[in-house]
Amino acid sequence: MVAVGGCRCQPGHQPVRGDKACQACPRGTYKALAGNGPCSLCPARSHTPDPAAPVCPCLDGFYRASSDPPEAPCTGPPSAPRELWFEVQGSALMLHWRLPQELGGRGDLLFNVVCKECRGHQEPGSGGACRRCRDEVHFDPRQRGLTESRVLVGGLRAHVPYILEVQAVNGVSELSPDPPQAATINVSTSHAVPSAVPVVHQVSRASNSLTVSWPQPDQTNGNILDYQLRYCDQAQDESHSFTLTIETNTATVTQLSPGHIYGFQVRARTAAGHGPFGGKVYFQTLPQGELSARLPERLSLVIGSILGALAFLLLAAITVLAVVFQRKRRGTGYTEQLQQYSSPGLGVKYYIDPSTYEDPCQAIREFAREVDPAYIKIEEVIGAATPILPGSFGEVRRGRLQPRGRREQAVAIQALWAGGAESLQTTFLGQAAVLGQFQHPNVLRLEGVVTKSRPLMVLTELMELGPLDSFLRQREGQFSSLQLVAMQRGVAAAMQYLSSFAFVHRALSARSVLVNSHLVCKVARLGHSPQGPSCLLRWAAPEVIAHGKHTTASDVWSFGIVMWEVMSYGERPYWDMSDQEVLNAIEQEFRLPPPPGCPPGLHLLMLDTWQKDRTRRPHFDQLVAAFDKMIRKPDTLQAGGGPGDRPSQALLTPVALDFPSLDSPQAWLSAIGLECYQDSFSKFGLCTFSDVVQLSLEDLPALGVTLAGHQKKLLHNVQLLQQHLRQPGPVEV
Repeated sequence: MVAVGGCRCQPGHQPVRGDKACQACPRGTYKALAGNGPCSLCPARSHTPDPAAPVCPCLDGFYRASSDPPEAPCTGPPSAPRELWFEVQGSALMLHWRLPQELGGRGDLLFNVVCKECRGHQEPGSGGACRRCRDEVHFDPRQRGLTESRVLVGGLRAHVPYILEVQAVNGVSELSPDPPQAATINVSTSHAVPSAVPVVHQVSRASNSLTVSWPQPDQTNGNILDYQLRYCDQAQDESHSFTLTIETNTATVTQLSPGHIYGFQVRARTAAGHGPFGGKVYFQTLPQGELSARLPERLSLVIGSILGALAFLLLAAITVLAVVFQRKRRGTGYTEQLQQYSSPGLGVKYYIDPSTYEDPCQAIREFAREVDPAYIKIEEVIGAATPILPGSFGEVRRGRLQPRGRREQAVAIQALWAGGAESLQTTFLGQAAVLGQFQHPNVLRLEGVVTKSRPLMVLTELMELGPLDSFLRQREGQFSSLQLVAMQRGVAAAMQYLSSFAFVHRALSARSVLVNSHLVCKVARLGHSPQGPSCLLRWAAPEVIAHGKHTTASDVWSFGIVMWEVMSYGERPYWDMSDQEVLNAIEQEFRLPPPPGCPPGLHLLMLDTWQKDRTRRPHFDQLVAAFDKMIRKPDTLQAGGGPGDRPSQALLTPVALDFPSLDSPQAWLSAIGLECYQDSFSKFGLCTFSDVVQLSLEDLPALGVTLAGHQKKLLHNVQLLQQHLRQPGPVEV
């Protein structure tokens, strides 16, 4: 081969005879690129037995990662971690180890933790008695891809033997046919120290401080001496966390940054030592310039300010849409009606239908506070024709309200501009009169109205997080089961409050109109027409569909559907089934299956709300008590029930994907709502369905699928794909 003029030597060859010819690189050398440079000696732990090599193959047991250049030395997997030990912290333990003796010649060392639970009296390691740990066991900061030589393992059950295995891996471990080198240790825990603090909730916040409180652990195992509060800015890692020691169950954390989100954890201490930290809960300080606001004390079981706001969202829709404001027989004033319908000494709360007032403004004066528009500052538009107040009422704006001598507060402002028909004005004001009758921390609060000038305005507390369904869909997999339970508990508590009212006029068609109106609103938010029976079918009880019979029991059925929506992160009930298919399924006593990751105990509670016999459905106070028990004793979430506990009900399965129309894993990801991982699939060469069905839980972190909800959803659909590929006949892959 001759190198003349602009010609260059090919890879594996170098120039000779004054750059006029090329010759093959000798054994033990290589040349990766075309050009007139010389051959190079093979990098460490590689060799080429043949001449003209463009790259030097690695020796047995050594590898190059796909990102390593040809001149990089070959490297091997690391040896096992050394000196594995642990410190027990109640039902949790801190696992420590030392770095491996051999790092394999690389600097990208990571650690994975494998947990096995051993049953019975068989010793760990004897085989046959151990299995992968339950989902309740959690790892902080994570289970796979650890960069530090320690991890906190929580959620361990008392007196149960476990095997913990710590694997050392690096960039070439996956190329080795051998499993990663690992160190193992046998552990067991007891509850001599307090159990985890079940929940932390926000009491108040300011731009530079947060006040939080918490209940005592479910199992104190002695006298609580003090609590340790750990907190950290969400934007920083845990190495920048701070701790406070407090003797009471309330603490104010100061010197925080305005508008920042902070994570909080609490653990209790007795004479036996510290218990484990509870789950991390996030709260946000107010932006600079906003005044502090104290949250209602009765939100004690709603986890965090985010979850408290979520509880407001559903009940806001439930409450505000309650009245169908029609002109009926002229009624008397509110005070006279209360005298007419009240039962002295019984403490009964009554709801008064505003449509019975001859003058709508009279109802407004009874139930709402008139606000001087001079005290209102209107800011940016946050929506149009809000789902909270339906109808063509113009824009919804964020604003601020600061009456003379009172603190400023953020509000949502719905305005009805001049020129609206009288009936529209009546409806608009009537909705405020409905909302003004309810006072509950989980029900949207009416802040005031403007009726003496134009435009007419209704001011409510501002729900900054938006509609519940979209909030959940945007954060799929980001909440634990306990946090989702706390959301539902807040809604159930408000429904219990609403169900305690005596409705003195039947214009409301009983209490369930509150729920049904919410359903119309919810379907409209999901992009469906707010008119017609399809708005109600997916949430309505059988007796409502068949006979229009509304009771608190039918409210309970509808609430069960809302539970399912929360656990499925905003999935549409009954998916894409037609109205008639939904009717047939309900009539044949088919019921929705548990969403991916839904604990068995929670799905059984849903099934209780969907009993065909309405007298067998639980009341809202029973539902609240059930949620309280789940929060105090998380083990009850996993409790199952035999067939005798409730009528046999075949579970409905989701509508199958149209597999023939899916021509690639990219299209499949889009169809199951996980298109955010399309780039990862392409990067790792998952180009056919045959590649996808080989995926396991251990593969997902490398693909960037780290959210528990996304992992469960993806693996569930992988199983469906496997079933499809096993079917006889030609299959497009």
